[in-house]
Amino acid sequence: MQTQEVCWPLANEEQTVLAGLKLGEALKGRGVVHLVGEMGAGKTTFCRGVLRHYGHEGAVKSPTYSLVEPYSLSECEIYHFDLFRLSDPEEFNYLGFDDYFSSQAICLVEWPEKGADFLPLCDLIITIKSLSQGAEKNSNLNASGSVGGSRQDRPVVDPEPEKLENPESESLEEVVFVADTETSESVAGRILCITANSDYGQSLMDHLAKQTL
Repeated sequence: MQTQEVCWPLANEEQTVLAGLKLGEALKGRGVVHLVGEMGAGKTTFCRGVLRHYGHEGAVKSPTYSLVEPYSLSECEIYHFDLFRLSDPEEFNYLGFDDYFSSQAICLVEWPEKGADFLPLCDLIITIKSLSQGAEKNSNLNASGSVGGSRQDRPVVDPEPEKLENPESESLEEVVFVADTETSESVAGRILCITANSDYGQSLMDHLAKQTL
């Protein structure tokens, strides 16, 4: 059975970077990844982990003004996008960014909703949100067997992270959850959830479902 979602708890910045390292290893130099989450959720920190896997040791800043930051590394090209400043999705088309989305590159796209339908299809969607939201989603799934609403429509709370225990995942089928359903709003920390959006993305999910932080 195909894995539909993998979720990892993020107790701190180090675990967010580690999650990026694990994704970087799985990508093997190619893929399009959309990163969803409110400002300050940890999207750029996650991108730093991906870049570190491929040998980048310098600082990683979200390219808020340039919109894209290219990294030419020994194994591959990585393009880090931040589309927050786009006032209209059609601007993405005007700027000619399509050329960056090569089968021989990794594209990490923050704020993909700003590019809407003008963005090339992605392989994975990564959402970073408060741990309490992930627990609520898990509780809803247990109650009804499905999760309603668009992923990108859900708000993200940005609490201060603190150290959390890493509960073990119970299943690597259908949905892999590692969040405690009893978590309350007052508990700090985030949860990172990965979903596939292509056949290649599904093959990555099968690998990531076996990973833990």
